[in-house]
Amino acid sequence: MSTHSPAAPLVNGIRTALGVGGIVALVVGVIILVWPGHAAVALTAVIAAYGIVGGLVYAGLGVFSKAMSGWTRVGHIVLGVLFIVAGVIAFTQLAQTAVWLAVFVGILVGIMWIVEGVVSLTALSVAPSKGWTVFFAIISIVAGAILLFSPLWGAVVLWWLLGISLVVLGIIQIARAFTWRTA
Repeated sequence: MSTHSPAAPLVNGIRTALGVGGIVALVVGVIILVWPGHAAVALTAVIAAYGIVGGLVYAGLGVFSKAMSGWTRVGHIVLGVLFIVAGVIAFTQLAQTAVWLAVFVGILVGIMWIVEGVVSLTALSVAPSKGWTVFFAIISIVAGAILLFSPLWGAVVLWWLLGISLVVLGIIQIARAFTWRTA
């Protein structure tokens, strides 16, 4: 008779997934913190590769799909070519593209935080805690404005926070993997 619970394989699978996920998060977080510039360039390369592959897929659909109408096919081909060109340009200028992406993300997050703060203020009449809602809205609008005035600096701070978060969450996931038990 087996002393193992019927749930043992499931628990082992969960523990393995938690452990592997934790190790990946920890390693990526450490890479971001130790080599932030290189990590940003590597991420840019992944995005550029995705653009090229996505472009090839769109162009292929446009060229080889018999189910699409003429303008839909042309649209897919044009979109595919744009993706490929953007990916190739990004690959030829990885460091500059990484900076551009950082500025873009900084501006995008800044706008989102400002909008989030304004939306919070518009919902003030139904908010259960008006004081906290106003406080949140002010912080969100101010943080968004700071990002808009210095998007590259803001993106660098967000990148560091991402690295720190991945290290902390990776360690927690690894600990969970070692302590996970059946119910």
